[in-house]
Amino acid sequence: MAKLNLLLLLVLLVCALGLVTSQQKARKLFTQLEFEQSRARDLDVEYGQLQLEASTWGLHRRVERIATASLGMRAPDARRTRLVTPKKAP
Repeated sequence: MAKLNLLLLLVLLVCALGLVTSQQKARKLFTQLEFEQSRARDLDVEYGQLQLEASTWGLHRRVERIATASLGMRAPDARRTRLVTPKKAP
């Protein structure tokens, strides 16, 4: 009877240690999950800001201003432009 009680106590201790270990691992994983979700939200915000910045950099009037001021480009005169249509393939 004493051996059976000792065996049951040993099994109980092993189960208790397993439970504590699994709970600790679950807590660590949950903390890591929350951190990664927070990081994902931050990256979404940054992506939105980058999209806004990219659209600002590509505005037509900004490109035209830089082309005129920095590169000395100008719009062609309407009298000097020709419309070329492609020939149809036989």
